[in-house]
Amino acid sequence: MENVTAVNALRLPDPADPATVLLVDLDGTVTDSFPGISASFAHAVAALGAPAPAPEVLRGIAGPPLLDSMLAYGFSPDDAQRAVSAYRERYEAVGWLECRVFDGMADLLAELSVSGRTLALATSKFESTARRMLEHFGLAGHFTVIAGASADGTRRSKAQVIARALDVLGLEQMTTPIVMIGDRSHDVDGAASFGIPTIAVGWGYARPGEVDEATWTVHTVPQLREVLGV
Repeated sequence: MENVTAVNALRLPDPADPATVLLVDLDGTVTDSFPGISASFAHAVAALGAPAPAPEVLRGIAGPPLLDSMLAYGFSPDDAQRAVSAYRERYEAVGWLECRVFDGMADLLAELSVSGRTLALATSKFESTARRMLEHFGLAGHFTVIAGASADGTRRSKAQVIARALDVLGLEQMTTPIVMIGDRSHDVDGAASFGIPTIAVGWGYARPGEVDEATWTVHTVPQLREVLGV
């Protein structure tokens, strides 16, 4: 399997007996959402009169809960909430459209959904926004569950989102083979809290070394297909 890194080869899904439930991240995994996310973050920062974010800061904001990114930028808790509101205002208007589906992912999701696999989206993006994006690209029908952050802030971490997906699927006992597919450490860590292995995709937004703890790392959609046995 060329250029596919397996941290623990004993846990590599066998194409003859693949994971039957796939938890799938959205931003940086299915969609290249960075243009809309970065522009909306810069808009929010400017709205509060703060210095414009450096490119390396913008690069790290796609993936973590938005409030965490605002706090990490240096805003006080109150200002961070205001920045989140400013971000949401722009993103909900135009930012969510400033994205595209990564080449090959639409076909892969379609094939997986008719192959007997169960697909569940697990994203830190607002659940309603994630659903709108998937519907816009004609992908929503491939997912049995669309789990995302709640508007009231009570569900925002990746672990909380994964818990929601598992609950809706009725998989609290974790007896079904499951794998997470994502691009950031939040995906790896969130899945690990449930004992779920992760396939890290190399076309997303992770910094160098960020997803080294993933069970596997793939660099192309064909490699992802190979690991999944498609």
